[in-house]
Parts: sequence; structure tokens; C-alpha cells
Amino acid sequence: MRFEQPVRAAASLAVLALLAACASQQPAKDQGAQQSAASSSQTTAPTTASPDTRTAPGQQRPIAGAQVNDPKSTLFQRSVYYDFDQYNIKTDYRNTVEAHARYLKDHPGANVTVEGNCDERGSREYNLALGQRRADGVKGMMTLLGVPERQIETVSFGEEKPRVPGHDEGAWSQNRRSDIVYRKLD
Repeated sequence: MRFEQPVRAAASLAVLALLAACASQQPAKDQGAQQSAASSSQTTAPTTASPDTRTAPGQQRPIAGAQVNDPKSTLFQRSVYYDFDQYNIKTDYRNTVEAHARYLKDHPGANVTVEGNCDERGSREYNLALGQRRADGVKGMMTLLGVPERQIETVSFGEEKPRVPGHDEGAWSQNRRSDIVYRKLD
């Protein structure tokens, strides 16, 4: 009985170390695919142009919050959705990430938190690790596009913050996401 607690503690630490290692490493083929996708997206013009936010000296700057909160702006879309058990950014959401990266580059005082989320399937620990990989993937693409790392934080909520309650594919597909949340607008 005296040795039961230290054994449990050691087992818990081993599991946490394993999860941390899994969350911080990507298979080499995934890293290459994400890097080539990010570099190819730099040379391809996005389908939706974002408004130019730079101003000439003496001109008034547009209100940044209005741009981020305008339903007609590409910046209004702030979620990236994933297939089951995946964390790669699908082609459908690259323009969204690129638009936010442009905004962050043009507004060095702006900061975001990328929140990784999962559906309810999988263990709590697995979902926390997967949510972190999803958030880190969005941050990675943004930094490849030139956004300084200091402007982006990542966090995983795993399955703890579902957007849609339910236990079917319709709900799960809405809960497998990364959300780009502006903490500070410039």
C-alpha cells in the first residue's frame, strides 16, 4: 500500500511526458506537406482580397475592430475545421489563415490566441494533445507567412468547449476546429 501512490505518480508522469512528446512532434511527411502548402500559398493569390489597411502619413487609420468584425470581410471567418483525427489545414481554410496572417503582419500591435478544439471522441488527454496540434498548425502557417511568433498564442481545450452539443457527425464536425480569437486589436 505504501508504494501504490509513488507508482501511480510515476505512471502519470510517464503518460504526461509521452503526450507532451507526441504534441510537440509531427511526422516528417506532415511537416514537409505543411511547409510546402504554406510556401505555395505565398505564391498563389488568394481568392478573396483583404482591404488595404495601411494609410499615408496624416490620414486617419481605419478602425481595426470594424474590419475584423465586418461579416463581409474575410477576417470575419475565424474558425478552421478539420476531418476526424486530423490536424492539417484543409485547402478550404487556407485563405482564412492567410487573411488573418496579413492582418497580423499589417497590425504589429494586434494579438491572437489560436484555440484548438476536438469532438468528444477519444480520451481527454488525447483530445488535449490533438487540439494543441491543431492550434500549433494554424500558428505554424501564420509564422511561415511572416507573422512574428510573439503575436500568436496557442491553447488546447480538447473536447471541453464544444460549439454544438450532440453526439452525431453533425455536432462533431462543428467541434473539430481551431478558433482565431483576437485578444488585442491594433
